[in-house]
Amino acid sequence: MSDDPPVLHSHTVRLSYADTDPAGILYYAAWFPKMEALQSEFLYLQGLRQDTLIERFGWWTVSRATECEYLAAARLFDMIRIELRLGRVGTSSFRFEFRMLRIDDDVLVARAANIVVTVSPDQRPVRIPAGLRERLDAWAVSAPVGAGT
Repeated sequence: MSDDPPVLHSHTVRLSYADTDPAGILYYAAWFPKMEALQSEFLYLQGLRQDTLIERFGWWTVSRATECEYLAAARLFDMIRIELRLGRVGTSSFRFEFRMLRIDDDVLVARAANIVVTVSPDQRPVRIPAGLRERLDAWAVSAPVGAGT
């Protein structure tokens, strides 16, 4: 049994020409829009639309830091499964973790993270609100109903 947190959401994508450099190897910055799209879709499916958080709850989220570690070359037309997991949860921030696995050989080609901060409408950090904290606690131990690809 793995000690890894559950996969909250995932996408499978085929790398395209726009994702690669002239040698056909993934351009390093190409992961970031794919990570953001997966994270945004997951939160949207959980009823946490970034465009309505302030009006509905009086807070919203911003990215504070991102990182990506490149472990193996990903190439043009590779099929990649990008997985989203919850990492460390702090007082006013939490960490989404990403894994990019090549489908053909199940090689982990990259892993990454995005630290998200809950902020007030004027962008000052605030404690993670109780309703969001409850969701984070639940996500830490099990994937939400309907989560996945």
